[in-house]
Amino acid sequence: MWKPPERIRYRTQPGKWPSAAVAGASKLFMPLDYQALSLSARTWVPAMVPWRATETGFVTPDNLDWYERFAYGQPGALVVEATGIRDIASGPLLRISDDRFIPGLQTLVERVRAASNGQTRLLIQLIDFLTVRRRPEPGKFFARHLKITDQHRDALQATDQSDEQVRKALTDLGPEELKRILSPREFESLCYGYREKVTDTHIPHIAELTESLPTLFADAARRAQIAGFDGVELHYAHAYTMASFLSATNNREDGYGGSTENRIRLPLEVYTTVREAVGNNFVVGCRFLTEDCIENGSTTNDSSYFAQQFAAAGMDFVSTSRGGKFDDAKQPIIGDAAYPYTGPSGYECIPGYLSDAFGPFGRNFAATAEVRAAVRSKGFNTPVVVTGGIHDFQQAQSLLESGTADVIGLARQSLADPDWFLKLRTGCGDDIRVCEYTNYCEGLDRKHKQVTCQLWDRSELDEPGITRSRDNRRRLVAPHWQSD
Repeated sequence: MWKPPERIRYRTQPGKWPSAAVAGASKLFMPLDYQALSLSARTWVPAMVPWRATETGFVTPDNLDWYERFAYGQPGALVVEATGIRDIASGPLLRISDDRFIPGLQTLVERVRAASNGQTRLLIQLIDFLTVRRRPEPGKFFARHLKITDQHRDALQATDQSDEQVRKALTDLGPEELKRILSPREFESLCYGYREKVTDTHIPHIAELTESLPTLFADAARRAQIAGFDGVELHYAHAYTMASFLSATNNREDGYGGSTENRIRLPLEVYTTVREAVGNNFVVGCRFLTEDCIENGSTTNDSSYFAQQFAAAGMDFVSTSRGGKFDDAKQPIIGDAAYPYTGPSGYECIPGYLSDAFGPFGRNFAATAEVRAAVRSKGFNTPVVVTGGIHDFQQAQSLLESGTADVIGLARQSLADPDWFLKLRTGCGDDIRVCEYTNYCEGLDRKHKQVTCQLWDRSELDEPGITRSRDNRRRLVAPHWQSD
């Protein structure tokens, strides 16, 4: 993963933990009610990808244990991982693309309800993604994937040569020569692996996304409703399809790209179709980016406008993130796929303890405050969820009191200690296992390994009944906590 050149070492400093009385009277543990969204506390566990589903997207016992463990901490809301709305191969990620996935998801809902004593609202994050291929071996790329054109022949002065001869000539060239001869897209596919983009409107199924995606999202939301979830989070962030429609890099010419009005057109159509499918008593919100954090990408001016439009459309919440794009991802080794969190924009999304002067905590706060202020300026009270390196009570409370956000999301800190909320509320803050932001978990995610936390995954490995990772070296859920 990319690291800032300054590489300043930061340590978490949670300070003095509050008493149970102080925590209980705080805004963090106040309920929130807005339209369909009703939370017992303003605490939120964002979606994380644990890599625990079957290869075909079904819920496994490891999925059930993972979400149940978070539920014991009784957060106000828990968002189930990015879940695919299309029935396509995606490795051990959950899917909701067919009714056959409903029974497993129903069991997951039941486990969370029981573990949280009904205190936690359960949402599921719905995603769509486009094809990403692994970086090819150059010889195979030229032999199998590159369509030889007159431009290639002209550049090589090989107008009379066969396709096979041209491919052989290209294979023998170095990077600088190839960059001159190949189109930018061809060179990108050679160096990073082929990746479909929403701007590839010459490809029929890409051109038709504007017609197909609203129904796909709506059908998935209907299944989530049947399974018993309290709502859905439409994933409009990072490197997924919907985020690409919102991005300023989207220059489609069919009315769904270019201006901010056109770029938000499909996300609004998706929301409207989903709302029609599930009704007004089912939570529907979205996660989107305050900033793309890439060259010529979307800024807070764009996201403020988007948030206003989401609020006006009737969304029950908006949740902010930033960065995490393919555009500046680190070049993968041959045989691996590009990972969107390895470049500077990825760092903005998941900053670590080695950082620049700005530090790893709070890089999304100012932008989120700007987005929330824009929503309020239009007269909407839509709750805004903020995330980004939050790990202590005073930090969380100040974000709420300052009007930066309405709900506090903790991903890595919740992974480090799923009981964070419960310990805090009961005055047992000294027992909290504080995240160190080494991004150990992100490294596992990048390798598509079962995600755990280095603060506990080697602890009490002999504990009876624990489930270990596939390599048998790590426990898959944190040790349970019992208050005195």
